[in-house]
Amino acid sequence: MREICIKQLNSSSPEWQTVAEYAAGVPWKAGKSLAQDMLNSGFSDWERVFAAFSGKEIAGFCTLAKTDCIKELAYSPWIGYVFVDEAFRGQRLSQRMLGAAMDSARELKFEDVYLISDHENLYEKYGFEVIGQARAPWGATEKIYRHAL
Repeated sequence: MREICIKQLNSSSPEWQTVAEYAAGVPWKAGKSLAQDMLNSGFSDWERVFAAFSGKEIAGFCTLAKTDCIKELAYSPWIGYVFVDEAFRGQRLSQRMLGAAMDSARELKFEDVYLISDHENLYEKYGFEVIGQARAPWGATEKIYRHAL
């Protein structure tokens, strides 16, 4: 197993551009959306991207942001864009990135974090509970998860 380092990034971080370019090229439609947000000043204040690195190679990413894809939901903050590169799957990298994002939310004095997903039995194993459902802009019904900090 390779050594993985998770970095908390903002728009002034030296890795920001590299992670945005990586996100734009992943085989997941949401990656392009994240890249656009990163390159078009879509992050402000305390919002962050968490990127996992194995040396200089990007292994995955997620975000901590004020909103997610369903803007009308009143919850905040959101962990979003959770992605692990295929070469790094099976190493509990999602769990580590979620932990880094939750640690940051805790430091910001939030009491809960939220996440939207259609995955079955993935986030529950990390302590998230389903608190509802909502229709995403692309028409799918997504589960809304909450995790107490």
